[in-house]
Amino acid sequence: MAPKFGTSGLRGLVVELTEDLVHDYVSAFLASCPHGGSVHVGRDLRPSSPQIAGWVIDAVRAAGLEAVDCGALPTPALALSSLEAGAAAVMVTGSHIPADRNGLKFYVPTGEISKADETRINAALGQPRASGGQGDLAVANAQDAYRARYVSAFGRCLDGLTVGVYQHSSVARDLMMEVFEALGATTVAIARSDTFIPVDTEALDPETKELFAGWFDAHGLDVLVSTDGDADRPMVVDDAQRVVPGDVLGALTAQALGAKVVCTPVSSNSMISDAGFGFDRVERTKIGSPFVIAAMEDALASDPAARVAGYEANGGFLLGFTADAPAGALKPLMTRDCLLPIVAPLAAARAEGVTLSALWDALPAVFTAADRIQGIETDVSKAFIAELRGSAEARAAFFDGYGTEASVDETDGLRTTFTDGSVVHLRPSGNAPEFRCYAEAATRDEAEELVTKTLGKLRDRLA
Repeated sequence: MAPKFGTSGLRGLVVELTEDLVHDYVSAFLASCPHGGSVHVGRDLRPSSPQIAGWVIDAVRAAGLEAVDCGALPTPALALSSLEAGAAAVMVTGSHIPADRNGLKFYVPTGEISKADETRINAALGQPRASGGQGDLAVANAQDAYRARYVSAFGRCLDGLTVGVYQHSSVARDLMMEVFEALGATTVAIARSDTFIPVDTEALDPETKELFAGWFDAHGLDVLVSTDGDADRPMVVDDAQRVVPGDVLGALTAQALGAKVVCTPVSSNSMISDAGFGFDRVERTKIGSPFVIAAMEDALASDPAARVAGYEANGGFLLGFTADAPAGALKPLMTRDCLLPIVAPLAAARAEGVTLSALWDALPAVFTAADRIQGIETDVSKAFIAELRGSAEARAAFFDGYGTEASVDETDGLRTTFTDGSVVHLRPSGNAPEFRCYAEAATRDEAEELVTKTLGKLRDRLA
C-alpha cells in the first residue's frame, strides 16, 4: 500500500518512504501551509526514524528555513515546543504500527494540520521547488518544557503511589519515569526493549495482558502505565489489574479539569452524556484528532472562554482552555497527549482518597471494547462497509444473532445500535491494512464478547 494520509498523518511501508518521497511531502507542506520560518523535527525509536528525520531536516533546510533537531521525544512534547516557538513541526513516527512501516505527522505553528491543510499538501505534491538557499540547523531539548508542564501543574500529587512503567520501545519511557518520580511516586521500570515493539494501546494482545498480573505481584504496583510508540496515547492498568479504556481516562480527565464542552468521536463510550459528569455539551465527531480539533475550534469560535476539551477513544487528550490543576495552572495543548490522561485521573483518585479502580467503578455502567484484524487492505474493508451501509438485509445477515437493529450511524464507518442497547462499530483504518471493531455493552464481558464474535465473522468473510 503506497504511503498516504490518514487520521494520524502520512504512513506507509519504510521501503516506500524514500528520500525523494519524504522531500516531496515536506516541500509540499512548507509550500502550502504556514511555518513561521522554522520547523521543529522529532522522531520515535523505530530503526528507520533517524534516517527519515535526516531527510526531513534536509528538505527543510533546502527550502531556506531553519530546521530544529529535537531528537527522539514524545509527539506532544514536540508539538508543545513548536507551538511555544510559533514554528511548524514534523514528527517522524508510525505510532503503534509495526517497525516495517513509518510515517510523518505535520504541525503548523498553531497545532496539528487540518483536513484542509492535508488537501493542500496533496495538491502541492510533485511541484518544482524554488530553493531558498541553505537554512540554518539548530538542536533543541524540547522535553524539559513538557516535563515541567506537569510537574508545575500537579506538584506531588502522587505521594505514596508505586507506579510501574511498561517501557517497551515507547519514546516517552524515560520521561515517564522522571515525571512520576517528580510527582511523588515510586517508579519501577519494566520490560525495556532495544527492539521496536508495536504496542497498540487500543488493542493489547492477550500475551501482553497476561504479563501484567505478574508485574503487579513482583513489584507491588498500585498502577501500571505506558504509551504507544510516539507517546500520544496512554495506557493505564488500574489497581484491580484491569486495562482502563482510553475513553474512560478521557472522561475522567475532562471531569477532573472542569471541562464544560467535550468533543470526542462517535466510537467513544456513550456514558459521557450522563448528567453526572457535569458537562454542558458533548460533540460527537468522526474518528481522528483533526475532527476533534475542528469541533473544539468551532466551540471556541462561538465562545472564546469555553472550557472545551477533547479526547479520542484511544485516550489521547486535547486541552483547549487553561485549567486549574492541583498545584497550578495548566495551559491549553490542543494535540493528542498521553501524560495528562494518566496523571489527572490518578491525581483525582488520590485527592478523593480512593483507588483508581474505585473511581472507574463509580461511573455509569457502560463498557467498551476494541480490537482489530491486521492484513486486510483498506479497499477490501471499505467495500464491505459499503455493502452493509447499502442493504438492511446484508446487515441483518451479518449481524444474525445480535438482536434487532435499532439504529445505524454512518458518521465514520458503520455503527449499529441494537434494541438491547449494545453497539457494534466497524471501521477500516485510514492508513494501515487493519479493520477495527468497537463494541459497547452493559458489562465488560459482553462488550469483549461482541468484539471477539464480530472479528471472527469478519475473518471468515474477508481474511
